Amino acid sequence: MGNEVMGNTDIKAAIAAERRELAAVLDGLTVDQWDTPSLCAGWTVREVAAHMTMGFRYSLTRTVRELVRSRGSLHRMTDRCAREDAAAHTTRELSALLADNADHPWRPPVGGLAAALGHDVVHGLDITVPLGLDRRVPEDRVRIVLAGVNARSLRFFGADVSGVELRATDLDWSFGTGTPVSGAAQDLLLLAFGRRLPPGRLHGDPTGRFLLARA
Repeated sequence: MGNEVMGNTDIKAAIAAERRELAAVLDGLTVDQWDTPSLCAGWTVREVAAHMTMGFRYSLTRTVRELVRSRGSLHRMTDRCAREDAAAHTTRELSALLADNADHPWRPPVGGLAAALGHDVVHGLDITVPLGLDRRVPEDRVRIVLAGVNARSLRFFGADVSGVELRATDLDWSFGTGTPVSGAAQDLLLLAFGRRLPPGRLHGDPTGRFLLARA
């Protein structure tokens, strides 16, 4: 079931559930796990969590001020703010912010509710995958986010899947043309958002280009 058949009420409920479930995951992490590198290049789990709660904590005025401070670069702003906020908040505060704002109406500047769900789902996977946590995002949420994958979104997130057909092994979804790369739908979703994955999660000849570099 994709967002073409799910109403806004259903997507809002999915967002709230995702935030509460991720907050519970964060509550159970050790200090070392909070400081583990995430799938977001250059960010630890702590910094991803700080970024996820930024929309709840920043007013429009503050957001504009921070953007000006970063010379108009959204990337520089989000990176700097994630690092500063991660240092300014305890892990308990970060997980509580996510749970307490489960019903917060924040959404990205473009993409609406489905993009807000995608923000939470993908950043949640940025945390759980490198930690080796076997969390499966519910299928209805994954389908909503996958429905928004297109050439424009790939460019925005810097995802290069040229010459490849992504094929989900756990639901009926594929994208692109070329040599098949198969895996769980939520792992393919990460590829579509420009992430690289640990070994063993993908299958097919071109998988090497999508793997995390060895430390």
